[in-house]
Amino acid sequence: VQLQASGGGLVQAGGSLRLSCAVSGRTFSSYGMGWFRQAPGKEREFVGSISWNGGRILYADSVKGRFTVSRDRAKNMVYLQMNSLKPEDTAVYYCAARDATGAASTSGLYDYWGQGTQVTVSS
Repeated sequence: VQLQASGGGLVQAGGSLRLSCAVSGRTFSSYGMGWFRQAPGKEREFVGSISWNGGRILYADSVKGRFTVSRDRAKNMVYLQMNSLKPEDTAVYYCAARDATGAASTSGLYDYWGQGTQVTVSS
């Protein structure tokens, strides 16, 4: 399984970005998917997760109401729409997949990771 995240960049506070994650694998449709981020000097933290069929979506409290996780099973894609961005959202964002169908907020439950994409929010 390979994951390729893209869509990061530099944006002003209050702006929006959409991250994409392309997934290759024999059973993408059955993977639970997640987004995590890591800011300089900080530990990796959970952002959002979606179950295999989109029936359950989890968000970190810090992004709830601003970020939206979605997936397109036909295209093997997962998305993170980020609105009302804040400087504290600056981080490298990673997509991850797990050999299970459910959503999960714990990084240790994920089996595959992408390379990350940088998001920088200026004040």
